[in-house]
Amino acid sequence: MKKTLLLSEIFPPVKGGSGRWFWEVYTRIAKGNVVVAAGQDDKSGDIDTTSPLKTYRLPLSSWSWGLKSLTGLKYYFSALRAVLRLIKQNDIEIIHCGRCLPEGFIGFLISKIKGIPYICYVHGEDVETAATSRELSWIVNKALGGATRLIANSQNTADILLNRWHTDPAKTMVFNPGVDASLFIPAPPSQDVKSQLGWENQKVILTVGRLQERKGHDKLIEALPHIIERVPNALYAIIGDGERKAALHTLVQKLNLEAHVLFMSELDDEQMIQCYQQCDVFVLPNRTVGSDIEGFGMVLVEAQACERPVIAGNSGGTAETMLVGETGFIVDCTQPQALVGKICDLLENDTLRESMGKAGRKHVQQTLDWPVLSQALKDEFDIL
Repeated sequence: MKKTLLLSEIFPPVKGGSGRWFWEVYTRIAKGNVVVAAGQDDKSGDIDTTSPLKTYRLPLSSWSWGLKSLTGLKYYFSALRAVLRLIKQNDIEIIHCGRCLPEGFIGFLISKIKGIPYICYVHGEDVETAATSRELSWIVNKALGGATRLIANSQNTADILLNRWHTDPAKTMVFNPGVDASLFIPAPPSQDVKSQLGWENQKVILTVGRLQERKGHDKLIEALPHIIERVPNALYAIIGDGERKAALHTLVQKLNLEAHVLFMSELDDEQMIQCYQQCDVFVLPNRTVGSDIEGFGMVLVEAQACERPVIAGNSGGTAETMLVGETGFIVDCTQPQALVGKICDLLENDTLRESMGKAGRKHVQQTLDWPVLSQALKDEFDIL
């Protein structure tokens, strides 16, 4: 593997599926050949001091990634100069860009200046959002066109690249994110743990993810009154933070659901895994909002690793995380009614939950475990 620079604003300790993806893969394949240029974070010192990856923290955040604004121009000039300095210091031979924007465009500029090749990860929502702006579309086209490889997180994302952005099929490939199946493991039901979580004697529906519109928390909250009619002790546990938090709290109050919705945050990794293990059903009620989609859905994989049946929306790449009908269900989550039936069917049927959960664990171990996925990516990197 060539001396590689991973360039990604999103990287632990920052929460996010892509950051976890990069951490899991590159800590396994590094062997002294990978240097990371990551975004800045107040808590980065805690993880960087113990990380097997040599990590530099750069100012990679900006409210403007366009070229028409002075802010955008200053951003690219500053970021480009900082990354070029790291390339020289570390004798970098290839750049792995965490997204097409802004990291992929920085890679494109460096390839023109220094002749260093770059690959680019694509997550679905990034290119869909860029497509709404002529300026950003031009920038993304440059990033996609100049890359040696485009790594899509799902076939759905690859189809967007091929059909809407007309990328080269020979360099467009799919590598799914995954899970550490030795860490995300099943556990027997525990009333003690459920009590600590505030879930005692309740049937728990769990969602993990940023509180944003496309995640669909609002539709599941709207479905709850109908779910409670069939399952009176149902509880909806929501783990995450984001711009929709106030609106979701208001919706809960409007529907008088305070006793049936629990907002949770600031959980450590052990508590997060306990939540997966002790919930009854995991639901990601995602939908398409404008051009915003769920590119894959790593949380669905984590839940299946813990032997939980899953339900997700029929938008983006979520169907690729599961064996539909065997380990989980895909439903239309634009309306709350579609969620009610599947959720209640699972909450009311212990045998069905158990059988789907076991099938989900097997599915993840065979196809979406990080050691398997990391080796496949390393094999691809070795031929670049």
